Amino acid sequence: MTLSKIRSIFSNSEKLRIGYIGLGKMGLNMTKNAIDHGHEVVATDIDEDAVEEASEYGTEPAHSVKEVVEKLGTDQRIIWMMVPHGDPVDQTVDKLKDYLDEGDIVIDGGNSHYEETERRSQDLLEEGIHFFDIGVSGGPDGARNGACMMAGGPKSQWNRIEPLVKDLCVEDGYGYFGSTPNGHFVKMVHNGIEYGMMQAIAEGFDVMQKSDKDIDLEKTAKVYNNGAVIESSLIEWLKEGYSEFGEGLDEASGRANESGEGRWTTEAADELNVPTDVITDSLDARLRSQENPSYQGQIITLLRHKFGNHSLDGA
Repeated sequence: MTLSKIRSIFSNSEKLRIGYIGLGKMGLNMTKNAIDHGHEVVATDIDEDAVEEASEYGTEPAHSVKEVVEKLGTDQRIIWMMVPHGDPVDQTVDKLKDYLDEGDIVIDGGNSHYEETERRSQDLLEEGIHFFDIGVSGGPDGARNGACMMAGGPKSQWNRIEPLVKDLCVEDGYGYFGSTPNGHFVKMVHNGIEYGMMQAIAEGFDVMQKSDKDIDLEKTAKVYNNGAVIESSLIEWLKEGYSEFGEGLDEASGRANESGEGRWTTEAADELNVPTDVITDSLDARLRSQENPSYQGQIITLLRHKFGNHSLDGA
């Protein structure tokens, strides 16, 4: 008996037939997770190899947005987008508007800016299409084995998609936060907090690495992550990184990249006249590392690689 069948037997949630658009490192793993929990998935991507890999696991392949919609039938359709924020989301939404009907549901599970999410929600609402914004945390591993999700959207439709969200998440790892764009807003702040936490960890271990105390950094991370106040997934990933690459972290670039969410958090805070000294400083540190690569930058690059499968070259 397959793992998916075993999980399906022990799961009491309603099983849905859904469409997935976007089979990158997050979307592909999420479709596999959904299949494991007994949901039916029709999936597409511009990368045909990803479509084939998903179909080998049990999804029904589609080769266009139109085909995804057609294969879902005529009952209320649920479409989950996992595409990069910005133009790719707008382009996908524009295509969906041509094929979806009033009452259908579109979910944006990517890291879209909350103001763009609000605009898209209003645009789809004019067509009678429901829109949910769901921020997803946990990286590719979480997408595969149990993520953390923050949802916003119409309360009247939440019970329709909650069984799927519950199945895709760890226990107690999801919440409905009200109307759009609250899901993406909460996820944006999550990422801003993450920036500050990563920078603090990088600074602390940089102090130890440059001291003359000959401190075992991998052992330190292991101890910190067993009962200490700062115990966290980030510390665990740092320990794994030291084990894999050594304390010099030579494989990791000292130029730490940023993908926007930390900056968005500081911009939102400025509009609210809320000080965000730690988040702002952590963002500035990443920008400085582009010109002056550092050990702190290496740690941040490593952590981004561990939780998000970002490149070790800092891209």
